[in-house]
Amino acid sequence: MTKTERALAAIAALEERYPLAVCSLTYEHPYQLLIATRLSAQCTDARVNLVTDVLFSRFPTLEALAAAPLAELEEIIHPCGLFRTKARDISATCQLLLNQWGGELPDTMEGLTSLPGVGRKTANLILGDIFGKPAIVADTHCIRICGRLGLTTGKDPYRVEMALREIIPPEKGSDFCHRLVHFGREICTARSPRCGECPMAAFCPSAE
Repeated sequence: MTKTERALAAIAALEERYPLAVCSLTYEHPYQLLIATRLSAQCTDARVNLVTDVLFSRFPTLEALAAAPLAELEEIIHPCGLFRTKARDISATCQLLLNQWGGELPDTMEGLTSLPGVGRKTANLILGDIFGKPAIVADTHCIRICGRLGLTTGKDPYRVEMALREIIPPEKGSDFCHRLVHFGREICTARSPRCGECPMAAFCPSAE
């Protein structure tokens, strides 16, 4: 089985197990997904959702967030860790979105990664979920599971992203990565993968 064949088999298996490919972060407006993703660095999505519920209630618009006192932002997002850096990035990003982008998110990799604290992982999430563009979100679940499947090698996010772009159909990439998150939490965990329950065990080189 070639890498491309294994990738297509993995896509089919995950589509069957998780018919709805949904982002774990909750949001109503595009800019809120950008902020939630920034908060998710070294923090669980569940905790981020609790924090953003408070944050977006206290500052319900992009304008309100851009004008929010930094100390208040730090206090609210403190549970997410790295709160000073994240608060500074969020404040600066909201101001840039208003002043340079007309209150809208950039729809290109270059535009998104020009924003404070936004890397390729966050940019790909936005491009896929908000703009429906081809995207590969090379997060920890994606890197771990695709490595075990023999689709990629190494743990460098950029290299993993580029390798997957060669074998994953562009229209499938974003949803595939969302499903990998659910699968990585439920079955293919970091420490104790449940290979006996895995729908991909038959073609996974790492299956026990």
